[in-house]
Amino acid sequence: MGILERRDTNAVAYLTMNSPERLNALSDEMLAELQSTFDALAEDRSIRAIVLSGAGKAFCAGHDLKQMTAGRQAEDGGKAYFKDLFDRCATMMQTIQKLPQPVIAQVHGIATAAGCQLVATCDMAVAAEGTRFGVNGVNIGLFCSTPMVALTRNIPRKQAFEMLTTGQFIDTSRAEALGLINRAVPADSLEAATTELAETVAGKLGAAVKIGKESFYNQLQMPLEAAYDYTGDAMVQNMLYRDTEEGISAFLEKRDPNWQQ
Repeated sequence: MGILERRDTNAVAYLTMNSPERLNALSDEMLAELQSTFDALAEDRSIRAIVLSGAGKAFCAGHDLKQMTAGRQAEDGGKAYFKDLFDRCATMMQTIQKLPQPVIAQVHGIATAAGCQLVATCDMAVAAEGTRFGVNGVNIGLFCSTPMVALTRNIPRKQAFEMLTTGQFIDTSRAEALGLINRAVPADSLEAATTELAETVAGKLGAAVKIGKESFYNQLQMPLEAAYDYTGDAMVQNMLYRDTEEGISAFLEKRDPNWQQ
């Protein structure tokens, strides 16, 4: 078994980070596997949703501290290695939001530091009750500056700053209230609940979801007027799809659509 396992069912790709002995840390190897797999999925039209989970007792504990310690032994004190590491991680995180398919984090155990960043980066997240979330780097003298980018785009500013400066965990009820996750479910229902959400998304017109996801993230960065201009153009493009015409006709005729994409 590899460090990242993939299983495809009903137009959903299920990815499992498979390094339980390291709490699925974002090691150099894990980052490489995630990047290459996401790059492949970007071109895979048979997949319309992605679920990301972790094997063992945790979702993801962040960066691999043993590898980071080893990287410090270089002549420059690790500067080049650390720059490269955080650049590779940032590229992978940004790839998730550039994918045409929605990505759902299936979270259990803990999601800390870059692991919490991963949850915040995914388009949606379902967590098992009892899961803990934190950006805890400050506890070891390393402020979670890159995880902060995703976190502050998910939850209110003051709550994010408190998490970053105290290094304290929040539980699933707090994470749901703040908007870090979509919902918390009993642990024994986690897989079923995530699968149901993924298959619901996968049942929609893939071309429409693709243009919608791209527009969703792009318009967030725009002033209001520009956002309406941009999304109006996206709506026009979407309306011209053959399958959108079919979807509207099917709705009016009270039948299931015969989509080709």
